[in-house]
Amino acid sequence: MADKGIPSWPKVTIRLYDDHNAEVKIAGRSHPVNHHDPRQAAIQLVSERAAQLGRPVKATAMESDGVSWPLIIHPDGQVEAVEAATKNQKPIWPIIVATVVAGVLIAATVLYLVVLRPDDGVPTPTESPKLPQLPPPSVGPDQFAARPVPPGWSEKASWTVDIKPDTAPAVSPDGSEVAILTTDEKVAVFDSAGKVLWQDKVPRDAETPVYTTIDSKPVLAVAAPETLYYWAGDGAEPIELELPNSAEVQFFGSSPLIVLSSEAGTSIVSGGELKAVPNQPRLSTTLLAEGDKALMARYAGPLYWSQPGKDLSTVQLTAPKGLKDVDHIVAASPGQVLVLWKSATVDQVVPVVHSTATGAIVATCPAASTSDVSGWQLVPDTARKVAAWGECLINFTTGETSRLEGFQPLSITGQTIYGTTDGNLVVTTPGGKVYPLPKGTARPWGLAGTHAIVVHNSVLYALDKK
Repeated sequence: MADKGIPSWPKVTIRLYDDHNAEVKIAGRSHPVNHHDPRQAAIQLVSERAAQLGRPVKATAMESDGVSWPLIIHPDGQVEAVEAATKNQKPIWPIIVATVVAGVLIAATVLYLVVLRPDDGVPTPTESPKLPQLPPPSVGPDQFAARPVPPGWSEKASWTVDIKPDTAPAVSPDGSEVAILTTDEKVAVFDSAGKVLWQDKVPRDAETPVYTTIDSKPVLAVAAPETLYYWAGDGAEPIELELPNSAEVQFFGSSPLIVLSSEAGTSIVSGGELKAVPNQPRLSTTLLAEGDKALMARYAGPLYWSQPGKDLSTVQLTAPKGLKDVDHIVAASPGQVLVLWKSATVDQVVPVVHSTATGAIVATCPAASTSDVSGWQLVPDTARKVAAWGECLINFTTGETSRLEGFQPLSITGQTIYGTTDGNLVVTTPGGKVYPLPKGTARPWGLAGTHAIVVHNSVLYALDKK
């Protein structure tokens, strides 16, 4: 059979060890098989994944003596050999193919007679595969005494849990969930009270989890060097998307952007697969992804939206009153792009936040010198109500801005902005007073229900309100 039209992902290998043991790897994820007929069990496992994808998948079956067989495995369990058997080798997998195909025909007949044959009853829907039950991490109350607590929060932590070193927790946008990587190579999701909602194994080199959106649905994503995993929640198994070599996953937008290389460009995730971002204008940079669209911009504008299967869309930026020339586009976050406009004063610019949808002005910061603005970093609020763009503090609800000279933002919790002035830790709000904080004060990663989530020495603490 020709394999034309069948994507090469996920990468699937079936390795036979002996008469009872085999291993199936799907996109780098290992599935040990122990069965009286390991070949047939392995094919069944791969066909289930093909059914989830709604299409056949390619697989390489390897005998214990190293002989390999390229196969096509269909969602219904049908298996086809891609190439003829090697000379002087016993064609084991083609025999299994014939056996499995015969079994599929018998099973299909039984399925029709028992389940699918029309009758007067209501058909019973099938249930999506669920994640396996795994040993839960140790969760319990504790006191947070290592560092000063954030203002408004107590030292009492209703629940704590160890997290993988050099990783961070992720708090869902609505504050109902907290996701972590555990010390034993799992992703674990808790409700705001510390109850484990679901767990799954991840590769050892997996990165910090991220709440994002794929195919218009909220998901939890974890990137690894060769695979992007994402879960829809409720215990459903993940979709595993194989990544090209050296690909980087960015989460600057509301959806992941896959950066391949300067030659290969970028891709978005749509329908469970990678789709190349088309029609990139010359001298433009891809900034982020939102759904199945990617935002691009030239250094001095305009903006472009690229979407597979559609024409390139251009967005012109609305000029602030009295200004006409863009100095350059700095960066973007979901729904917003940061632009520096040239002012009438030499070596001075006006920082402006524009809508990525229409190019309209969302907020205008006070003018600042080019040298000052060059070091400004954007720290947005996930709810998009406030932000700190360097020294410019923004209230998106009112559109008002203020400048706090010497301020360097670090993080935002709710509408509280944490940062430093002259190297000292402070807390403030857009247009509000500035309050000093004790050195080393913990900064929350987010608010989960009635708890502030902080981390110290690879331990997550869910602090109670004071």
